[in-house]
Amino acid sequence: MQENETAPDESAASAPTEGGEQNQESVEATAAAAAAAPPEDITYHAVEKDGQVTAIWEMQGRKHLRTIDPRSRQGQDILRLYTADHQDEASAAGASES
Repeated sequence: MQENETAPDESAASAPTEGGEQNQESVEATAAAAAAAPPEDITYHAVEKDGQVTAIWEMQGRKHLRTIDPRSRQGQDILRLYTADHQDEASAAGASES
């Protein structure tokens, strides 16, 4: 089964040559493949339990990058930005209905 992400062939990229250096062609091919695929946007998902945010997941596509504590400074900033955006959308939707 093929994954959504394409991984470079690590065995060819890390195999040393006779001089003890990496194969320059495979390194260039790996760099070109990384440059050709645009990175996916980073998104944040709030994990709620009993109406309280217990964690914030930082995701890139379907890949979980890290978990952020909502009580941390960065977690508070993310929640503050989300609630500000959410309130702006709600007020805009309410104004357009009138």
